[in-house]
Amino acid sequence: DPILVTHWTAEGKIDYTALLYIPSMRPWDLYDPARKNALWLYVKRVYITDQLDTLLYPWLRFVQGIVDSQDLPLNISREMLQNNAIVHKIRNGITKKILSEIDKLSRDNAEAFATLWLQFAAVIKEGLYDAIEHRDQIFKICRFFTTHDPEKQTSLADYVERMKDGLDIIYYISGEKAEGLRHSPQLEGFTSRGIEVLIFTDTVDEFWLQQIPQFDGKKFQSVTKGRVDLSQFDDETSEDNDEDHKKEENDLTHLVAFLQTELADHIASVRLSKRLTESPVCLVADDGSVDMNMEKVLKIHQKYDPKTKRILEINPSHALIQKLGALANEDMDLDILKDSAKLLMDQALIIQGDALPDPAGFAKRMAKFMEKGLV
Repeated sequence: DPILVTHWTAEGKIDYTALLYIPSMRPWDLYDPARKNALWLYVKRVYITDQLDTLLYPWLRFVQGIVDSQDLPLNISREMLQNNAIVHKIRNGITKKILSEIDKLSRDNAEAFATLWLQFAAVIKEGLYDAIEHRDQIFKICRFFTTHDPEKQTSLADYVERMKDGLDIIYYISGEKAEGLRHSPQLEGFTSRGIEVLIFTDTVDEFWLQQIPQFDGKKFQSVTKGRVDLSQFDDETSEDNDEDHKKEENDLTHLVAFLQTELADHIASVRLSKRLTESPVCLVADDGSVDMNMEKVLKIHQKYDPKTKRILEINPSHALIQKLGALANEDMDLDILKDSAKLLMDQALIIQGDALPDPAGFAKRMAKFMEKGLV
């Protein structure tokens, strides 16, 4: 059964009647580049064609039905239809109507809308970079998971409304599965300060973000890229501990230098993290480089082979980092420090879902540490 049916007649500069529906399940070939739209064009109730690509945007290719125009000539050729001004106006009217009906569905029938969004979200979001003139309407129906509620998706407008006072950046994290992303170490500093982060799980999200740097005047920024400064959202207790934090940073100077040297082949630099609260380490991309998930997407789809290295951030408040810092202050030639550096790097890669460069070496180092811990 269709999840949405709409029937209307447009009158004015152009006259046409449309009967369209959206199926409750995505077609099996929805992502096939060769797939054609499923609209049948009639002129004055005479069938013309069902192969007119310009009658519907590619990102609405799941919409099916018929359109009957009163203005097109009966003897028009298929080639002339491709660039016909009337056809383009009909497409514009159809698009506005469909998006309006989906928006109405989101308000009137949340369950039906959730089904529609589950089936066609990734395709609809292609319109964010393919149809600038309809971008605002598309954003109205877009829904995303966030760290605010694991069960519900939210619109960008509702997300902005919930933002903390003084926050002018829309933070997001992207990857394959929302549940796994919620446990990313890069989110810890945001979660502990009550800052809501959007969770993007569709590949297409990485592409429209390249063309739309902001929403409602607020810039999009990945939590896995660049430096973050969340100090303005620290509570009074955190401010009182500033001196302790400065002492911790000073005590870790030798460890940072050691890790930078030991892991020079794998990372661009090492720095103390402002985003970690529980985990000892994490990886982030530099400000001027490609975000880490985007890098994965490009590797898969475009055989992208980046030469850039990531930044290793360490948590100065973590007990493990503090103990390693104390060892580095005593003697930076200890074998245990060298093994620890590699284990920290391996841990950061595993958490990120990346392959280890030396799985056998990781297993040996882990076994050695476990053996010492059981003695």
